Amino acid sequence: MPRQEISWKRRTPDGQTVRIYARHVGDQWKFFARGARYEQRATLADPTLDDWLELLDAVRRRVGRGLLRAEEVERVERAIRERFPTAQL
Repeated sequence: MPRQEISWKRRTPDGQTVRIYARHVGDQWKFFARGARYEQRATLADPTLDDWLELLDAVRRRVGRGLLRAEEVERVERAIRERFPTAQL
């Protein structure tokens, strides 16, 4: 797993487990999803607010451990505000 990649699991509304990956590329975060272990990753065009909040939580934890720069928290928060103006951070 690349250093700038963060992953977590979530359940779909029908109860299936999906693994979500967020990869830091340049100044953007790209999201991918896969169902089973050996399935190919599919690009997630419109990640949900929950996915963005999971990413924000993971980025904050990594900043605290010195794995990411502090500016990255601001970038993720800005991206969330652009996509979801009513979201509480």
